[in-house]
Amino acid sequence: MWLLPAICAVFSFFVCAAIARPQIFVPDPISGYALGGRDPVAYYIDGKPRPGKRRYELAWGGAKWVFVNQGNRAAFENAPTAYAPVFGGCAVYSLSQGFATAGNPSIFAIFENRLMLFHSDVNRFLFLSNPKAHIASAQGNARRVGCTPGT
Repeated sequence: MWLLPAICAVFSFFVCAAIARPQIFVPDPISGYALGGRDPVAYYIDGKPRPGKRRYELAWGGAKWVFVNQGNRAAFENAPTAYAPVFGGCAVYSLSQGFATAGNPSIFAIFENRLMLFHSDVNRFLFLSNPKAHIASAQGNARRVGCTPGT
């Protein structure tokens, strides 16, 4: 009698885990733009995320990106891996702990000139306590959980 509910619970866990896997470069649910419609170059130039404009759209890495201006678009087009978030936008600290969650484009750090996204402010704080160790651990887990673009 108890076996059927247990089997259903296990099955739903795996189905939900597959559905919850982060999408590449954290797309906006409405527009589909990477980083939730934020300009990846602005993180470096302005030190904060800024919404991009549709007229400066560019397709790269299986995602659509938008930029604040033509200069940022050109910079990204010339060196996209320099500006795209590492691990395809997966949250770096979570990945270092062995699981994939989508990074929040508003919670970020630039470490060793790479854009890192985090699931929460707490995860960002924990990452910054020992970033090199967390990056090494995240790199070890990235392929297994499907967070490999931009590594």
